[in-house]
Amino acid sequence: MRRWGRTDRLLPALWRVVGDEERQGVARIAGVNIPTNKRVKISLRYIYGIGPAHADQICTRLAIPEERRVNQLSDDEVLRIRQLIEAEYRVEGDLRREVAMNIKRLMDLGCYRGLRHRKGLPVRGQRTHTNARTRKGKAVAIAGKKKVTK
Repeated sequence: MRRWGRTDRLLPALWRVVGDEERQGVARIAGVNIPTNKRVKISLRYIYGIGPAHADQICTRLAIPEERRVNQLSDDEVLRIRQLIEAEYRVEGDLRREVAMNIKRLMDLGCYRGLRHRKGLPVRGQRTHTNARTRKGKAVAIAGKKKVTK
């Protein structure tokens, strides 16, 4: 005899609460599951390489209203978004690969920026006497250095 758990009884009730548009699945664009309950303009930003300006540009070119949410999009609209991004924007894996190749090229050249990348120090002229902890890592105490007492 199978014993029914609490979740087995709750699932049908949850389906009635969630509704059909939430259950239809997630929109997958450029290999990323974008959130369904947010506005299209906002959820497109979850794709690496698409920021506020590109998201706004995509929505205006495809005539998608600003207040439209992802779960309200038709399959045709999702397909049009996917095709536009594939055709005209460099996103996700391609963009990450290009950035990594650019950094590797700088390191191979041995230029100043490449050396800073290689040493793990700030590249764009920030001070390193204090701060720069994000690039340098956690501060390490120097052994044998004592504080001077007066």
